Amino acid sequence: MKVKIDHIGIAVRSIEESLNFYQNLLKLEKSGEKVLEDRGIKVTFLYINDVRIELMEPIRNDSEISKFLEKRGEGIHHIAYQVSDIEYFLKKSKELGYKTLSDKPEIGAEGNLVFFLHPKSVHGILTEFVEK
Repeated sequence: MKVKIDHIGIAVRSIEESLNFYQNLLKLEKSGEKVLEDRGIKVTFLYINDVRIELMEPIRNDSEISKFLEKRGEGIHHIAYQVSDIEYFLKKSKELGYKTLSDKPEIGAEGNLVFFLHPKSVHGILTEFVEK
């Protein structure tokens, strides 16, 4: 089964401030922006070839990104892998003893099926699987 990096989620305090690096030095263009009210975050998308960078800024103090920033500061929040059979990877993850954050795939920010592995079971990295 083919696996590739789908995106890298980066927690930032300010998308506008962080865009200076991505736009001025790397010359990347924003490819979209979305506010996820239910999760309390704003997300801006940039691409390097076919890998998406997601800059995630909290819009509420009780959001997952606010909590992440308080605890760990700005930086990589998660890495997402694109897979062709998410059910297989969910089942195999459980068989191998990885802690999942849900019992079944859910609909993610862009309408794709997703599930996450807890960072404590994957060497400190929140890991997302995405099926488009």
